[in-house]
Amino acid sequence: MKVIVVGLGVQGHKRRTFAGADYVASVDPVHPDADYKSVDAVPLADYDAALCCIPDDPKVDVLTYLLENGKHVLVEKPLWAPDEDAITELEKLARAKNLVCYTAYNHRFEPHFVRMRDLLASGDLGQIYRCRMFYGNGTAQLVRESAWRDQGAGVLPDLASHLLDCIAFWFGPLADGYRVTSVNRFENRAPDHVVLANDGGAPKIELEMTLLMWRNHFTCDILAEHGSAHIESLCKWGPATFTKRMRVRPSGRPPEETLTLVQDDPTWALEYDHFKALCANPPQADLSQDKALNALIRQLSDEALRMNPA
Repeated sequence: MKVIVVGLGVQGHKRRTFAGADYVASVDPVHPDADYKSVDAVPLADYDAALCCIPDDPKVDVLTYLLENGKHVLVEKPLWAPDEDAITELEKLARAKNLVCYTAYNHRFEPHFVRMRDLLASGDLGQIYRCRMFYGNGTAQLVRESAWRDQGAGVLPDLASHLLDCIAFWFGPLADGYRVTSVNRFENRAPDHVVLANDGGAPKIELEMTLLMWRNHFTCDILAEHGSAHIESLCKWGPATFTKRMRVRPSGRPPEETLTLVQDDPTWALEYDHFKALCANPPQADLSQDKALNALIRQLSDEALRMNPA
């Protein structure tokens, strides 16, 4: 398979690296190392698929061009569109041409995220009561200095898309009832610290995200009927630890299983391999979760901006 990378920012450079020998060219309107300034300048015969690492606004137009011209597409999360009808049109186009239109959520390939999914699916923990996640980056200044990132709802669409996708990965389709409980602009023009919650379903959900961590960090705590499960950090920031504890009744120190990983981030290579396998045997395009996430993130972003207007 021959691929091009559209957008040579941080993500684009990673995608180019892990595409390896499949990579043939790059597209970026401003980056001096790019081979082309626009995607329509790349000869169609030169590639089979595109890895799109681009800002939200041009996503629908770029993906439409690629799908119309018979190219498989990977696009960095979230698959943003002004409304869900635009995503439906992308889905119809991909189905009509038997193409892959894949939204990249590389954390689904994080070893401890897979381990958590399998534990939850096993039923060992019984009824799941509560899930709390925290995702903190230390990128407030970089975002503030960006030409396009420090705007709108800020950290919310960026990191909430990862966390909400993770909830869907572990628990199934997203429930209604999410709301913003806290939103702040401590250092940036756009919100740089946001907390979301959903108390209406099962499990209860709390998601905290910020750009203000001096060291990038992730934590997850799941409380359940028969025990609890915990993740601390990601492989890219390692060491990353997964802990499972089973309750002792009526009380007592629980037996504990802990696994700590110290390794390079495996998610980019694993996700590229997954995308390549999909392209070899394309399933029918299904962008239903992208539509649900798009609607939910837009709702929460509007709510955050009403709570803390610029």
